[in-house]
Amino acid sequence: MSKNYLKKIIAQSADDLNFISMCVSGSKVKLSDIKYLPKSKIFLLSINRTINEDEGTKQLNSIISFYYIQSSKSKNIDQNDKDLVLELNGIDIFKVENNYEIILLFSDKGFITLACETIEVKLDDQKLIDDKNT
Repeated sequence: MSKNYLKKIIAQSADDLNFISMCVSGSKVKLSDIKYLPKSKIFLLSINRTINEDEGTKQLNSIISFYYIQSSKSKNIDQNDKDLVLELNGIDIFKVENNYEIILLFSDKGFITLACETIEVKLDDQKLIDDKNT
């Protein structure tokens, strides 16, 4: 009998964010599952990611939460196609004066830039996805 443990990873530095980037590389995200809440300064992505474990490959639904986000900008992403599925290639970060820019890199040259004063990101696994339903 094997137990499934869901992960929760919190990033508060560029190195921590690089670790989350490695965990989510290759994940799929539907455009309708990307939300920016400007009043709360939170940016959310619901992703489907693949993990390799001793028991084999598993699909997980996870949420990436970005906190203290001052603005969000996207490029090369069709905002009108709510059924569009993007592949998240990675997450990068740059320091610009006293602020940070977090870049979400997607397939087909799409990206989203998040501006923030501090790094506070959480990767939170929600549930295993039954392979028959994916």
